[in-house]
Amino acid sequence: MMATVTRENIGLLNEKIIVKVAKEDYLASFEKSLKNYSKKANIPGFRKGMVPAGMIKKMHGQAVFTDEVLRTVEKELSNYMVNEKLEVFAQPLPLPETDARQIDMNNPAEYAFAFEVGLKPEFQVADPSKLNSTKYKVAVTNEMVGEEIERLQLRHGKMTEPETITGDDNLLNVVFTETDKEGNKIENGISKDNSLLVKYFVQTFRPDLIGKKKDDVVILQLSQAFSEKEMEWILSDLGLEEKDIAGSEKFFEMRITKVGFVERSLMNEDFYKTVYPDKEIKTEEEFREMINEEMKNYWEKQSRNHFEHEMYHLLVDHTKIDFPESFLKRWMQNGTDKPKSQEEVEKEFPEFVNQLKWTLITDKILREQHIEITADDIKAFAKQQLFGYMPMKSNEESQPWLQDYVNRMMEDKKFVEDAYHRLRTRKVFEWAESNVRAVEKSISSEEFGKLLHEHQHHKH
Repeated sequence: MMATVTRENIGLLNEKIIVKVAKEDYLASFEKSLKNYSKKANIPGFRKGMVPAGMIKKMHGQAVFTDEVLRTVEKELSNYMVNEKLEVFAQPLPLPETDARQIDMNNPAEYAFAFEVGLKPEFQVADPSKLNSTKYKVAVTNEMVGEEIERLQLRHGKMTEPETITGDDNLLNVVFTETDKEGNKIENGISKDNSLLVKYFVQTFRPDLIGKKKDDVVILQLSQAFSEKEMEWILSDLGLEEKDIAGSEKFFEMRITKVGFVERSLMNEDFYKTVYPDKEIKTEEEFREMINEEMKNYWEKQSRNHFEHEMYHLLVDHTKIDFPESFLKRWMQNGTDKPKSQEEVEKEFPEFVNQLKWTLITDKILREQHIEITADDIKAFAKQQLFGYMPMKSNEESQPWLQDYVNRMMEDKKFVEDAYHRLRTRKVFEWAESNVRAVEKSISSEEFGKLLHEHQHHKH
């Protein structure tokens, strides 16, 4: 009698594997393990290696016997899966009928162990050439460049503390406290510090602030004090939902705790040097050109990220893959180091399956398109990351210290794994992009911002 392995289907992509081992399969190795054990055993009153075999058997025999039977079962299961070329998810799960307590050293017999496996599905990746996508191009306008320059002038300006509020550029530190219409404070209402420019209030409300000073109080209704654009972040700052109509109707006492004023930086060489210390910028025209270039790069990057999100959803949503759901849920519940409750599993399962789906799609594309990630790719990725942190001149790329840095990174296992996964994803997107039917569309930064905002909220 020798070990036998049988398999039966118990559900969609779900198989039960039964491993039977006879005493001939494990007895010889059990005796050998026991001998080795007695050679190493350290038992008080006996010299090392001189402990009687009977004593060792009595003290440790059952544990060694159980280990040996289980090791034999594992080996048979592993060989079977290799020979049958079974593509499975995770590790086989022992079924409840598999009970190690049946193993008895004093009664060596045939033992049967049952396992459950989830099989990887056969599937076709959605063909990108049949899918439509949009590539957005954000136009950088003179107005946007002007706003950015204004922001930088304020950021690098000089802060003063005038007595009273005089205009749009005053910066106010305030405390919002929730009240009723008459200005009576609401018990357990919202109370929050904030800091905002006078120009963030609607034009009709601003005259109410002119002449006010530290410790003055204004009662306001959010919907009357802020426009829709500012309302979202004010609501969010107060801990309310961004689109909360009822929230925007609330009344607040706004106490001014500090009045500030920023004297803007003048447009001169000192200012250009402060913003771009490593550039030689002499004129306003050069400065504007630099800002324009940076903003273009920023929006191109945002547009690229959005396009890749679209590609991800197109491939995931249009590729049909079946999963052994009941197996995967059981595996999530019991197969990892940290067991999960049924509720946790149900909550996390959709996201888990989406990630699994993306991994399978990525693997299949890389395999079928013969795309490989080489050590040179990872080295180039390390350099690229470094250049992202600290811009280099082209003649610096051959410096010995740079090569040392790359070699050090190649020895960092975590970095190499992370780089490998990111490069896999990048190459899959490059392949999909070269095949998808993409339409280029010009869009304003406001419209694109809205698009990104909606995308964030609809993420699975």
